[in-house]
Parts: sequence; structure tokens; C-alpha cells
Amino acid sequence: MFRGRSKHTLDAKGRLAVPARFKEVLDQKGDGCLVVTNHDTGRDACLWAYAREDWRVIEERAANLPEFHPAANTYFRYYISGAVECPIKQGRITIPPDLREIAGLNKEIMLVGELKKFEIWDKEKWEEEFQRSKENFSKDSQSLSELGI
Repeated sequence: MFRGRSKHTLDAKGRLAVPARFKEVLDQKGDGCLVVTNHDTGRDACLWAYAREDWRVIEERAANLPEFHPAANTYFRYYISGAVECPIKQGRITIPPDLREIAGLNKEIMLVGELKKFEIWDKEKWEEEFQRSKENFSKDSQSLSELGI
């Protein structure tokens, strides 16, 4: 599972070093590639990165959605169509320019482990989101009991 937070640097070509602890997760799955897609709900623009095996589960669920449902079409057009396989080369992935633009990624990046995926944030945006999460944690953690946590 992907765990922890770490600060990284994105170079001018969009290359990002994958932390050793994240590479270990991928090695255990026998995978040298990440599937990266956009995640932007208006307030929290970032990228989500999955091992291919975990991304396939998402694709299988999506394939069973009704083709003519407006919400399903939005999901396909934005989230699924944004997915790009990013092979790990020399310990780095290259994030395509369109995904960097959608997430507003600059030079300083935060990687945030979330078990089956990790998020890729612009550092300044992450600091704002982390502060919001910190402020809401007590209230939101109470509602998580309904989910069994």
C-alpha cells in the first residue's frame, strides 16, 4: 500500500522521482508503471496515481456503467479519458503536460500516499488542502464510524 507524504521536485520536462517505498509497492505487484489521471473537484486539483493492477479494477467497474447515463459520460470523458500509463524509467515517471496543467503542478510537489493510490499535488495547494483536512478531521472522523472505521 502507498503510505506517507513526501516533498519532491518536478523538473522542466515533467519528470518526477518515485519514492523508494512506492517503488517497493509496485515491485511487489510486479509492475514498473503507474496509471496517472486527473482528479479535480474544483477545490482540490491534483493527480491520482495507481498501480496498473488497481487501475484495472476501476476500469472494470467503469465498463459496467450505462453508456447513456449523463454522470457516467462525464466520468468517462474526464476521469477515465485522462488516464495515462507512465512507465518508471531510472526511478522516475514523466507526467504529461496536460495533466500537469490540470493539476497546476509547479516545481515543488507533494506525494501523498492513500493506500491503493497516491496523490500528486502542487506543494502550495497541498498545504492549503492539508490545513482544511486538519481542521475538519475531528468532525469527519466521527462520520467515518458509519463506514466501519
